[in-house]
Amino acid sequence: MIEVPDRSIRICADRGGTFCDVHASYPDPENPSQRKELVVKLLSQDPGNYSDAPTEGIRRVLEIVTGEKIKRGIVLDTGKIDYIRLSTTVATNALLERKGHKHALLITKGFKDLLLIGNQSRPKIFDLNIRRPSPLYSEVVEVDERVTLVGYTSDPKAEENAIQWNEDATICRGYRGPGWDGEGHAEGPGDIVRGISGEAVRILKRPDLAAVKCDLQRLYDAGYRSLAVVLVHSYTFPEHEIQIGKLAREIGFTQVSESSQLLPMIKIVPRGVSSTADAYLTPILREYLDGFFKGFDAKLKDGRTQSPRVEFMGSDGGLLDLNNFSGLKSILSGPAGGVVGYALTSWDEERKYPIIGIDVGGTSTDVSRFDGRYEVVYETTTAGVTIQSPQLDINTVAAGGGSCLTFRNGLFLAGPQSAGAEPGPACYRKGGPLAVTDANLLLGRLIPDYFPKIFGKSENEALDVVASKTAFEQLASQINESQERALELDEIVYGFIKVANETMCRPIRALTEARGYSTGKHVLASFGGAGGQHACEIASLLGIKTILIHRYSSILSAYGLALADRAFELQEPSSTFYSSSTRSSLVARLDKLTSDVRAELALQGFEGDRVVIERMLNMRFEGTDTALMVLPNLKDGEGDEDFEAAFKRIYKSEFGFLLETKTIIVDDVKVRGIGKTFDSLGESVYLEVERLKITPVDRAKADSTNSVYFDKIGRVDDTPVFLLDKLVVGDEVSGPAMIIDDTQTIVVVPGTKAVLTSKHLYITLE
Repeated sequence: MIEVPDRSIRICADRGGTFCDVHASYPDPENPSQRKELVVKLLSQDPGNYSDAPTEGIRRVLEIVTGEKIKRGIVLDTGKIDYIRLSTTVATNALLERKGHKHALLITKGFKDLLLIGNQSRPKIFDLNIRRPSPLYSEVVEVDERVTLVGYTSDPKAEENAIQWNEDATICRGYRGPGWDGEGHAEGPGDIVRGISGEAVRILKRPDLAAVKCDLQRLYDAGYRSLAVVLVHSYTFPEHEIQIGKLAREIGFTQVSESSQLLPMIKIVPRGVSSTADAYLTPILREYLDGFFKGFDAKLKDGRTQSPRVEFMGSDGGLLDLNNFSGLKSILSGPAGGVVGYALTSWDEERKYPIIGIDVGGTSTDVSRFDGRYEVVYETTTAGVTIQSPQLDINTVAAGGGSCLTFRNGLFLAGPQSAGAEPGPACYRKGGPLAVTDANLLLGRLIPDYFPKIFGKSENEALDVVASKTAFEQLASQINESQERALELDEIVYGFIKVANETMCRPIRALTEARGYSTGKHVLASFGGAGGQHACEIASLLGIKTILIHRYSSILSAYGLALADRAFELQEPSSTFYSSSTRSSLVARLDKLTSDVRAELALQGFEGDRVVIERMLNMRFEGTDTALMVLPNLKDGEGDEDFEAAFKRIYKSEFGFLLETKTIIVDDVKVRGIGKTFDSLGESVYLEVERLKITPVDRAKADSTNSVYFDKIGRVDDTPVFLLDKLVVGDEVSGPAMIIDDTQTIVVVPGTKAVLTSKHLYITLE
């Protein structure tokens, strides 16, 4: 048994669709000032051996670090743990598979079908058999309440005619625009209040809370425990939603997603759909997390300073605590960790090479771009559900190691169906279908002797080459029946790899060429369990000359959690014209939000220089409905924020023109605070390569040779296989070759060279 200091083990776990990856660090017993690292990789689902993969992975980590045998199923002691950081695809999978929690929607009377009608987009306009995704909610209840805004946004004299307010929010002068009745403060009767956005709100009808309570009780008696509350104009006037939410919680509803608290933004359709998504997913996420916490002692969940911290990766790349983590913020929890991982380990602040990150996992491939800051989008569509929430701009395509290989109508197909972890590809010894992993295995790009032996009933058997070959021979027989010239088995198998590679390239081109960026000027950061087998060929297809593969590339989503920063943000609606007269009030609101964000991060242990503040305005031209979240330019020699110049620059870049005659409207003010985990991650990989003494590796240093199939040249029977751990910094491996460690296999194709640095394989293509 090894003596490990209390609260010294740091654990990060990424539960993906096929594998669960765990990265841990702990003090070196021989040199406590240094930290040692270890990696555990296991199947995400293996019900015959364990109920929860992250818990099982953490148990294995504790066994390895402490040297003490820990039985499966017992409650784990967290005394030695500093923190656990977790990313999970539980909510994502529930949305994709439509297995969320039954919930009801409460919406303003008259708008019962609003979310069903949606935004009337036509993504497949020529499809003769359009299938509209069914709504997430199971029942709708209309609330007899109504508020409206005073005035018209299209009024050319909107500012001049608007209600004027005293400092104490009482009315100084009533509305004077079109529709004014000449007597009251607005176009008609009703109490007038000032909304959060500054707009004047006229309360036409307050909700009858007794009637609402009856409706809520009926829903509760019918078995509902989750609600989404979406009322018209609640982004600026949330009072009615708050009243209903309070009533629902008193009755016993365990999840109430109020749109005004989740996302106080204009546009009721995306705000409403986002709220139903939260009500649909958060209970599933909470159930999973409750099960996760049951595997540990009570200290883990109490959240006190002296206890181990549990943090979760949000869709925007920031870490969240349990109280701020929800279904809506977890849609991209898994992929976000990988983006953080490659961004922080591949970016060079001086050279500023833009990076394409490609995460080839078991079920899918996730693609993103990093050019100095995370690219965040505020409206995305996942599984037919349009969600309004900050998320990293990640494009996903259903092509990964577990993607099923089929031959249909004369076409080779890779995906979109996946073998997953249960049963997995044919070679996983569970009777699964043919998948990309089987193709790589038969082509010699995976070697069973070096692959983790975690298969079979006892979790100790290697990949089954015979099962893959038998299945491919049957498929080859079917394919050759329709061919004039019989194709060899290797040609057929590699044909599927080419299809998978092209499928993975598609979202990369969408992020680069489709947006005006030259793909070839990027660096390709490849990661994910299957990334190393495809990286060189994908780079070649895209014209990219440099590839970075991190030492922990196969578990980079877990490693990214260890590097990630804590994030907290606040946002308020605005509805203000941007001008010299309104600028001071906008800055004052930003200052207030900045103060609140800093205070919250201070409670979480981040203060002073460890906090980075981003102040943003959501801006659009009057008469348009496309708002852009804008970080300001800083004027030369001053600390002044120039939002207008920044907005026009971004708008011109996005749309190619400016509406010079239109005024600019600010829809929202937002402040995001980032608590930095690390001050610096050290020297960049590019600088290291420039100073390294590079030494070509002798083939005699290879651990073995293997027969590997390569494009255009066929089988190379004596392809050298190098062990990553046996190479030293500065070693250069020329293709064809393979580089392998415990969790990844990297194929170095002919015409490429791979240099080992302290943290990466730096691969260059001719």
